[in-house]
Amino acid sequence: MALIYKVVESLQVDAESVEAELNEWTAKGWDFYSIQFAVKESSRRPTLAFILFTKEVTEDAAMDESFDFAADSVADAGDVSDDVQ
Repeated sequence: MALIYKVVESLQVDAESVEAELNEWTAKGWDFYSIQFAVKESSRRPTLAFILFTKEVTEDAAMDESFDFAADSVADAGDVSDDVQ
């Protein structure tokens, strides 16, 4: 098995939005890995969040460039689209 990563960029960093992202991606079979917040020097409030997830897939799927990582089902590798939330 190979470990792949998913990075979700969220412009909304309130608790409800972050919670919704966590629930959405874990329901798709991704495991929460970590979260990083970007903060402007002039403000203590985060302006952006990067939420990182991992998923184990077969070695063949990880190496296959034609593998559909954008599939939205738990049976597939999961959604790794570049959507900005």
